[in-house]
Amino acid sequence: MSVGGMLHNILFFVIAIGVLVTIHEFGHYWIARLLKVKVLRFSVGFGKPLITWRKKHGDDEIEYVIAALPLGGYVKMLDEREAEVDENEKHRAFNTQPVWNRVAIVAAGPIFNFILAIALYWLVFLNGEEGRKPLLDVPEPDSIAAISGFQADDEVLMVADQQIRTWQDFRMALIDEGIDGGEISIKLRNVEQVVLTRALSVGDRHILNHDSDVIEQLGFKPWQPDLPPVIGGVTETGAARKAGLTRGDRIIAINGNAIQEWQQLVDVVQSEPDKNIEFLIERDAKEVFVTVHTGVRKKDGKDSGFIGAYQYVPDEVIDKLKTKIEYNPLEALVKAVDKTWSMSILTLRVLGKMLLGEAALENISGPITIATYAGMTASIGFVTYIGFLAIISVSLGVLNLLPVPMLDGGHLFYYLIEMIKGSPVSEKFEELGQQVGLALLLMLMGLAIFNDIQRLVN
Repeated sequence: MSVGGMLHNILFFVIAIGVLVTIHEFGHYWIARLLKVKVLRFSVGFGKPLITWRKKHGDDEIEYVIAALPLGGYVKMLDEREAEVDENEKHRAFNTQPVWNRVAIVAAGPIFNFILAIALYWLVFLNGEEGRKPLLDVPEPDSIAAISGFQADDEVLMVADQQIRTWQDFRMALIDEGIDGGEISIKLRNVEQVVLTRALSVGDRHILNHDSDVIEQLGFKPWQPDLPPVIGGVTETGAARKAGLTRGDRIIAINGNAIQEWQQLVDVVQSEPDKNIEFLIERDAKEVFVTVHTGVRKKDGKDSGFIGAYQYVPDEVIDKLKTKIEYNPLEALVKAVDKTWSMSILTLRVLGKMLLGEAALENISGPITIATYAGMTASIGFVTYIGFLAIISVSLGVLNLLPVPMLDGGHLFYYLIEMIKGSPVSEKFEELGQQVGLALLLMLMGLAIFNDIQRLVN
């Protein structure tokens, strides 16, 4: 990746984290002030303060901070456990509040992340939901999809009781319905325009316990037209661009073997990782030889070649592949609430599968992967980027509600114990919980960063 590309990713990663953390901490801050708890500091980021200012709110003066490390933030409130509190202000200290007030203040952070996700999804759906139509190609031989009878030109309409309008809808529904295995009912329209239902038998297969995408695991493939091997464009840093290949080049042969269609080109390139291969191309009615040194990346655990070029697709084919669903403001809001809820539940289910060993820990992503996707989605467009922010906001809300000490959910767990036993947990118990929580978070962060590095290596 070029330096410019890295800076691009870092910029949009910082923007994403900044927005998500600010909204989360504002939830704590706003509810605390609403309940008359004295707020001392509102910080976005940890570590050395970069920007600091103070603002008067009635008789209170609050310090606002933007700190150097943008991976979090905090709201500091008056608290007897941290410093001596004047007698006339004890009623405004956090630790002296009724338990329900403390619950409200702590829960507000994750709740505001869910509210943000709803708002972002609302903007996405208000703009119209664009995507690739869920049209199927011939499934992989002997795959679950092939055995279940799926065929080319099948258009997926429903997965169980979930309506499917885009390829992404299809992927998420397969995960949601297939995460526990069993049989999935899929309604479709075949090439003769007949609507029918096929049963996809997942069995006891743990679809998240693999490195490959769930679509590939089950043998599904998106419909691909039979088009000539003409280059539609090249990536900025790919081997194709470096070798001089460009939009409109028609590939006649590779290493002396005739190429009739795009998939042949893909198969040859993937079978030749990190090698020089000779292209015979037609450009401006002339035939030209071009040598390309293929890149290498992992696919299904093996080295696979690539050159950073994509196929030319005529407008009429694009029209067949693409779909856009329009929503009015109310429909968009209902859809946004439903999307936030379903993504929250799916996130919890995936986490549960990880704890049971039924989902690969490789699914955990760290800051490097998040930064990469932040840059990618920002490059695609504003709507795609805010959709990415919505997904991360849901994840942040769910993770913070887990009953892990040091997270909001850990504090809420302490308050639940307090409500049951009638008194707060002991300082020793809370201190032990902090140590365990810190160890768990460090292990989780270490695993996430390890996964990030593995993805970069692969």
